[in-house]
Amino acid sequence: MARKKTSAQADAATNGSASSTPPPAANGTATPKRPANEPSTSALIICRNKHWRYISSFHGPWLQLPPEVLESLAHSNYLSPRPHPIDPAVFYDLVKIRKAVDEATNLAVRATSGLTSAALSNSLNAGNSMLGSAAALGIGYGGGGTSKLSRERKHRMRELATSKLSQAYHLDEIAASVATMQSASTLEDVAHLVLQRDPANVEAKYVHFFHEKIPSRMMAQCTPLDTLDDIISERPHDASPLRTRALTRIFKEDYVHSAKDLSAALSTARYTLAQHRAGKDQLVLAKTYQEQYGRDWRQEVKIPEEDHPNSLETQLLFHRAGVYFTIATGHVNAALDGLQQAEGRKANRDAQIAAGQEPSPETPEEAEGNHLRAEARKQVRQNAKRALRDYLAFLSHFDYTPGISAELAEEFLRRLGSSANGNANGYANDKIKPNMNRLIESSNGNTSPISEALVPHRGSRGNNSDRASWPKLPPPDIFKVSQLFDAAPPASLPPYPAPRPTTAAESAASAAATAFADSHESITYHPLVTDALHSLLLCHALIQTPPKEHLRHAHNAARLARVCDGYPIFLAARSPARADWIEVLRRAGNWIGITTSWENLCRPAPLPGHGKGNELSKNGVGGGGGETPAQKHERQKHEAILEALADERVVDEESFQRAVRARERRNREDEELEKRQRDASSEASSPNGAPMSPQPTPPKRWAQDDGREYPISTERAEAISRWVRDAPPISEGTGTAKKRRAKGKGKKPNLSKSGTGVSLAESVDALSVQDEEEIDE
Repeated sequence: MARKKTSAQADAATNGSASSTPPPAANGTATPKRPANEPSTSALIICRNKHWRYISSFHGPWLQLPPEVLESLAHSNYLSPRPHPIDPAVFYDLVKIRKAVDEATNLAVRATSGLTSAALSNSLNAGNSMLGSAAALGIGYGGGGTSKLSRERKHRMRELATSKLSQAYHLDEIAASVATMQSASTLEDVAHLVLQRDPANVEAKYVHFFHEKIPSRMMAQCTPLDTLDDIISERPHDASPLRTRALTRIFKEDYVHSAKDLSAALSTARYTLAQHRAGKDQLVLAKTYQEQYGRDWRQEVKIPEEDHPNSLETQLLFHRAGVYFTIATGHVNAALDGLQQAEGRKANRDAQIAAGQEPSPETPEEAEGNHLRAEARKQVRQNAKRALRDYLAFLSHFDYTPGISAELAEEFLRRLGSSANGNANGYANDKIKPNMNRLIESSNGNTSPISEALVPHRGSRGNNSDRASWPKLPPPDIFKVSQLFDAAPPASLPPYPAPRPTTAAESAASAAATAFADSHESITYHPLVTDALHSLLLCHALIQTPPKEHLRHAHNAARLARVCDGYPIFLAARSPARADWIEVLRRAGNWIGITTSWENLCRPAPLPGHGKGNELSKNGVGGGGGETPAQKHERQKHEAILEALADERVVDEESFQRAVRARERRNREDEELEKRQRDASSEASSPNGAPMSPQPTPPKRWAQDDGREYPISTERAEAISRWVRDAPPISEGTGTAKKRRAKGKGKKPNLSKSGTGVSLAESVDALSVQDEEEIDE
């Protein structure tokens, strides 16, 4: 067995070396020889779907749970009160993908082994018995006859397996890629074998596009779009191939046509969804389900598959927002290159005019440079606004509740204690009493077609009077996640970070109430929510949102990120945007004024009685109990290793060691900088109490320091940091506040103005205005 494995690995390496040559050009001419200074192609040959972005966000126990258990959890999640623990559309897609991949795996394995379903079942269920072993070999006990499959039946089984895989990739190609990676390797060739007999099979073409073997990290060079173009031409009303072609164009850095594909797919998906919803949007009361299924209706009811929510629209919104965001950051350098010199020349002319001299005329080159920079700045802000619009539309599909306020929880606990002591009517505040006696029910059923009013519990008659006298909590406020980032946030939203108690007595009195209130805070989880939240903050940096408003958005993003938890279905997701946001805060000097580290803001609240003193000491409040220098060093080392492992540029041992060393060196420099700032603040007052002017700390040139060993920051983070530091402020009279209130009205005339880069502006402006208005609504 070991020799077979070694031989297979050697054959794979040989085939990989042979397949490393680039494919011929589309016109049939030979590919030119690679220059000598270009790095050689990797010998590792893997499937194309292993290159897909955000794959790590979809890892989790859902890949190992039995499909029946996963389906039951999906129904329970769908029927649970808002906010749902996990987005029902994503959850149902996972169930369908698991079923499709498992069935395709069974068919592909049977077609490869040549066994019938009965023989394969016998070999799996009775593999240790003599009869089971004989059946597995095809001898055929208990029914007589051979167990081998004909070639035609193998082909039909592979066709059916390919159809199942195509269904999975149509639902969500990221989740389907993760599921196929965890499945049998037989799936990688099943579509290729179907295409050998039927080259016109559209589903086989689509599946083989994902499973085709290409050299590692050469997605752009080794992925022609011809296959996807053929599929889209044959099925023009199918949105999924448009989404796939758009994501492939992202690898090729063709962002303009990627945005067009995503917009076309979004229009198709919305039209299809509108047709499906016609006549099927009536709410079903919980009482109806109770009468139909009995008392345990939540466990027994199953939603028909045609009524399952679909996640295609949220996928398209997220990806299109990322494309616009990338276009915006791509114009930053063009908007800022030469800006300092131009401002210096303008200052000299102003000085000459002030001195009564004739200013030197502006050369044509200077005028052209100023025009190009102005157009680039316009592209940065316009595309950042489009990205922000799509991110908010994506977040509007999910719910958030801050739970019960600490004041209301404290009042509830006090009244509950009064009721337990026999004082059922001991209400100190009559204004809250009507709200306290309302039933726990939802006032909005937009997310689920089933009423979320809880079925009242009917206890014994002897306890009815006592139970009726107990105080009842009002339903918590439920918001769409996008509402937290409106110009005027909900008035009932509690402040975050919460103000710290001033006295020890006040802290002890509200500790139980705060823990009770925090336990009710929750958000609908989606694997891409964390990345969308931090991308939204980066978009605000490009739009140049005022620091005070930007700080409010940052606090709300941290509020949501700290309660994002998809376990036990998903594992914690890596977020490239979160890493870039932390780096931008570092490089731009924390221009919005966050008072603590971003890690502390996003850290989940500790359980009651755990970690409170340690948390306070980390934030500079309270006494001892903080981590020791040795513990801090160990923690920073562990974080540096995790960050290096998450870096996509780490490809071998050498780059991994360089990445870890660079992060450890940056931690030491951060500590030295903090120490100098503390010393400067302590010396800000003279011994006699007279204030002294503090010496400003010189700005740190992170790019130069990082470039000496390993570039920690990404190009996107560097561009946004440069924009925050160097971009000129928005001039007064531009009407940005009015545009923000108008929500997209009158944008078309502004978008059509373009000077340089006409193809980019025209291609992006060609997107449907109706789509923009629908998203804004």
